[in-house]
Amino acid sequence: MFDSLKKIKELKELSQLVANQKIEIEKKGIRLVVNGKMEIEEIQLNPGLSKEEQEKVLKECFNEAMKKFQLDLIQKMSQMQ
Repeated sequence: MFDSLKKIKELKELSQLVANQKIEIEKKGIRLVVNGKMEIEEIQLNPGLSKEEQEKVLKECFNEAMKKFQLDLIQKMSQMQ
């Protein structure tokens, strides 16, 4: 039972750690900041790019940020064991 409580406590701490984390991705003058709650905090577009190019790069930035969060979470969870 105490092991279960310890795991719950560790998971809560991990959740707080991840929630406070921020990832910033910048490509082709487009900047995206996403927090650990998967909320976009900031977007800066590059007016020098076409609308289609901005959409493409923004999507790439968002997908890269999500991958970084996933990898970081996996790494932190593996350290808990």
